[in-house]
Amino acid sequence: MSRALFACILLAALTSLAQQPKSPPPAAPKDAGVAAPPPAPTAAVTVKDGLATPESVLYDAESDTWLVSNINGSPFAKDNNGYVTELAPDGKVVTAKLVEGGQKGVTLNAPKGLALAQGTLYVADLDTVRLFDRKTGAAKGEVKVAGATFVNDLFATADGKVYVTDSGFKPGKDGAFDPSGTDGVYVIEPGKKPKLKTLLKAKELNKPNGVFVAGDTLYVVSFGANELHTLDLAGKKKGEPAKLPKGGLDGVVMSGDTLFISSWEGKCVFSGKPGGAFTEAFTGLESPADLGFDSKRNRVLVPHFMSNAVAAWDVK
Repeated sequence: MSRALFACILLAALTSLAQQPKSPPPAAPKDAGVAAPPPAPTAAVTVKDGLATPESVLYDAESDTWLVSNINGSPFAKDNNGYVTELAPDGKVVTAKLVEGGQKGVTLNAPKGLALAQGTLYVADLDTVRLFDRKTGAAKGEVKVAGATFVNDLFATADGKVYVTDSGFKPGKDGAFDPSGTDGVYVIEPGKKPKLKTLLKAKELNKPNGVFVAGDTLYVVSFGANELHTLDLAGKKKGEPAKLPKGGLDGVVMSGDTLFISSWEGKCVFSGKPGGAFTEAFTGLESPADLGFDSKRNRVLVPHFMSNAVAAWDVK
């Protein structure tokens, strides 16, 4: 059909509708019994002050504060301007820059995942995990992840081990995230000189991002897919990965026996039990990155990577 013919048909239809006699709309019954829709849930706390490309949030139960890693620019740049902010649970800034790249001998380029083990703050930074004194922010050393290109998330267990993911990204054209093929999962074993051990290197991990350990199970979510991988603590796969409704998975935390997983593609946080279905828990979230969990208030902590904010959501 030509554009001209289509326009004529459309105009005729609109003219016919306009010429039809108009009748008043029917009056609504006095007791229609139609309830207004409930208001959309909102975050309990939202923080924007002092944040710059926040990637990860960690709850420190001992100090009852939230620690936030700030990339402050490109997630690939070795610019030494990254920092870690300490927030109170009401959103007030406790320490604007507890750790600051380029100050007091600190190197911190593009900080991402955070973990606390035995008084030490571990911070993922490109191809290195950096160690800092939790209270003072002073540098305490580093652990190089040989061959890694995008060290991303960290998780510390009670025995002082720190589990590490490398998402296998490298900078592409116009800020793109190109695959580097270094996808892997590692563990840093504690000691006077911490040692790094490779658990699994496999492209099938599909850009491993968030990591969480519960009991003898290592949960890893894929940024490059909609997959939840389960491994044993030696890095051996426990069956096929579970599929979530959407991909671009970033952070993962656990409350009781329920996992919470952030999804860039879904613009939400999914929740579900291992082996079961996952559904949307918190929706309408732009760029939800590496999650934290405030165990005192039972809140999922969501950093919004692109909008320089952190939001806390109550778990029912």
